[in-house]
Amino acid sequence: MVGGYLRTDGEQLLRVWLHAVRSGRPFVTLKLASSLDGRVAAADGSSRWITSEEARAHAHAVRERVDAIAVGTGTALEDDPSLTARAPSGALLEHQPLRVVVGHRDVAGAARLHGPGGELVVLRTHDVAEVMASLAAREVRHLLVEGGPTLATAFLRSGVVDELHAYVAPVLLGAGATSVLDLGIGTIAEAIRLSPQHLMSLGPDVLIVATPTSSATPGSTATGASVTSLAAGSSPATMSSATTVHQEEH
Repeated sequence: MVGGYLRTDGEQLLRVWLHAVRSGRPFVTLKLASSLDGRVAAADGSSRWITSEEARAHAHAVRERVDAIAVGTGTALEDDPSLTARAPSGALLEHQPLRVVVGHRDVAGAARLHGPGGELVVLRTHDVAEVMASLAAREVRHLLVEGGPTLATAFLRSGVVDELHAYVAPVLLGAGATSVLDLGIGTIAEAIRLSPQHLMSLGPDVLIVATPTSSATPGSTATGASVTSLAAGSSPATMSSATTVHQEEH
């Protein structure tokens, strides 16, 4: 009997499920869609559309494969997203992930999040650890974080991002909201280093799939990286931030 044959291939194929089972928390994919200079919106707040139809179609295909999509209450209130997985025609795809809103503010009764799509889950917390625990209890294996720079920053600071999907458009804006906020990095030696896994052309855009290689969480030591609250006083990454961000693919 031969053991371990094609083990590496098997681990890669089942990496999301294996990670969730071994760690007790969802595998986290962080999605960013930005201009070449890292902007997610222009100075006036407009963002539709920075990326192309091809990039947006790919993002919806990713949505269909995950168990849950998370945004913050700021995105939910400002953008009124539906957070559904849709075909280019606009029709709902077969699988619809849970729609997760993180924060203390209410989702409006008339919001599109109450429309057709996956179950709406409102997590009234600003703590990433609580978000992960709540979703793990619901047997969420794969979480897609889409909710703008505030939520993206909080997840990056907490060290729970397992994979990054960066859709980059050949567009320059020069001003406007950036992909992430203050990560607590004071010097280049503390930068979050990423290892590119895939590079894909999507129309005029490029998708970079990368995984973190840094051993330390920003602002912490490698051996004591604690989960960072969304309301951490040392970071502007709070759900009450005045920064309004208009994300794509809603």
